[in-house]
Amino acid sequence: MSTRAVLEVIALDAGDAVAAQAGGADRLELVTDMAADGLTPPTRTFTAIRAAVDIDLRVMLRLADGFAAGDVDRLAGAAGELRAAGADQFVLGFLDAAGGADLTAVERVVEVLEGCRWTFHRAIDRAADRDALRKELADLPGLDTYLTAGAAEGVDEGFPTLRAEARRGGEPGYGQTLLVGGGLRLDHVPELRAAGIGAFHIGGAARPGGWDGPVSAEAVQEWRQVLDRP
Repeated sequence: MSTRAVLEVIALDAGDAVAAQAGGADRLELVTDMAADGLTPPTRTFTAIRAAVDIDLRVMLRLADGFAAGDVDRLAGAAGELRAAGADQFVLGFLDAAGGADLTAVERVVEVLEGCRWTFHRAIDRAADRDALRKELADLPGLDTYLTAGAAEGVDEGFPTLRAEARRGGEPGYGQTLLVGGGLRLDHVPELRAAGIGAFHIGGAARPGGWDGPVSAEAVQEWRQVLDRP
């Protein structure tokens, strides 16, 4: 029996969230400031979205563009405030200057999350050594997903890596879900599904009017229909 594919959609506000859920999204990634590639939203935005929809929400923990953690005390404080407001799933990912996982920052934030589920985001696509990063993070509590295109340039370039990592699902460091996003198009879906990948992340693809426009329920529904094809 085939498992329904997971569709995660980026939401900036409650209107986006309602449209994404109406279109068939399974989960939302909550961010602000897409000009900086997605930063931590205000807690009030989380609470408004949480009140508007009943699907899973993963909240971004990121203070500035790039993959350095920056002010780890501020990050931990933001995580704690969101936890107190009811957030129970998160997205984060920090690299050190050498392109390795910034374990100090990641562990500090994960400690505040108290076992909540979280995604390590596309920082993995900028890592000096993806395999080493996965093995370093393997035992952190709550880590259940990697958001990745397989390559910094996007899914077109990352296909070989995505296929290879999907095949390694049972190995140490490879037990997490591959959530594919970053230059993802509808025409990629059949090949990714054939490779055994079952989770997909869209941002701009859900917004026909670009990032200045809202999420379109119809655009999300089109993805849902493609993902649900046998």
